[in-house]
Amino acid sequence: MAGKYFLFKYEVGDVVTMRKPHPCKSKEWEILRIGSDCRLKCLGCNREMIFSRTSLEKATAKVLRNGEAL
Repeated sequence: MAGKYFLFKYEVGDVVTMRKPHPCKSKEWEILRIGSDCRLKCLGCNREMIFSRTSLEKATAKVLRNGEAL
């Protein structure tokens, strides 16, 4: 557990595995910026998207930090 209000503790540079795949068939995203809105980059097609913190929490399956699952 990361905290009182959030399920996961995110840091810049972490790789997040999502529950549903992106249209390019990749499920892994790299975190570029954290805040109330989070910027992520798809590791399959390099597209950058902005997610709200709540939608990112719902869509995340697991967080990888330095290749290790948390």
